Order: sequence, then structure tokens, then C-alpha cells
Amino acid sequence: MNRRHALALLAATALTACTPPAPSALGPDGKPLPRLYRITESDARRIPFRVLDAVNALRQGAGVPALELNPVLTAAAATHARDISIQNRPWHFGSDGSSPIDRARSVGYTGTVLGETLSETYESELETVAAWMQEEGPRAVILDPDARQLGFAFFQEPNGKIWWVLNTGFGGSSEIPDAPAS
Repeated sequence: MNRRHALALLAATALTACTPPAPSALGPDGKPLPRLYRITESDARRIPFRVLDAVNALRQGAGVPALELNPVLTAAAATHARDISIQNRPWHFGSDGSSPIDRARSVGYTGTVLGETLSETYESELETVAAWMQEEGPRAVILDPDARQLGFAFFQEPNGKIWWVLNTGFGGSSEIPDAPAS
């Protein structure tokens, strides 16, 4: 009986050595392969606040004042996130030729728009902020000492691609104006 168990154990061990290895979680460059970041409804409500916390931590480290989330700048960012998805390219011009200033004004932002940074990625919001901090232009927008307000939004396509838009400004109202009566 012991001999049969030993042979069965030996056969099982030999078979497991023949099974293919689990797929590697590393790419050919040795870095981890990206995972699809699917945004849930619950995450969607929390994301702007996670970004605000991350940005303010970075700003505190740089010795510049904290930002507050501004719903009017966020509305401008949301409009642009969807628009650049339709255009299929991350750039600062709207499909109608609008600039970040034009978009902010069109939703009723009364302050001064200081900057905009954007990204087309499959990465999370925190990975995106970290990537922005590696680039001179986006880092300057995030750490602008004159900025006091933040607008942040995204649009996720069905395939998982995410279009992130971050706007900074100062002096604007946080009240979204009523739509004009028709």
C-alpha cells in the first residue's frame, strides 16, 4: 500500500512539473504588465477627492497653498474629457477650437484659468498624477503657487481607456450658473 502511494505521489509530482508556468506578470522590459482599471460608479464619486488629496499632498511638499475642488472647473474638465475621447487625441483644443479658458467661461467660471493637464491612459488616477509629476509642463500646472482651485474629471471608454483632465485656476465662484431659459 505504501509503495502505491509513493508511486502515485511521484507521478503527481512529475505531472505538475510538465504543466506550463503561470503567465508572467512582467513585460519584456521587466516592468509589471498594466492591468485594466475599470471605474465603478462608487469609484467615480471618490476619484476627484482622491486626486485632490494627492495633489494637495504634493503641493504641501512643495510649500504651496492647497487647492479646493471647484465644481465649475470640474464641469469644464468633464466636457473636455469626453470631447478629447471623441477626437481620439489628448490635446488642449476642443473639437470646436475652444481653449481651456473658453471651456471654463462657457460653463460659467468667473475666475482665471491657470493651466490644464490631460492624459489618455488605462492607468488609475493616482498613477496618472504620478506620471504628470514626471513631466515638466503638467508638474508646473499642478504645483502652480498662484492656483487655488482644481477642476478634475474623466471619461472612460467601453474598452477601458480613460481620458483624464485637470484644470487649475483662482478667483472663480464655486456656483454653477443656472442654464438660461429657452
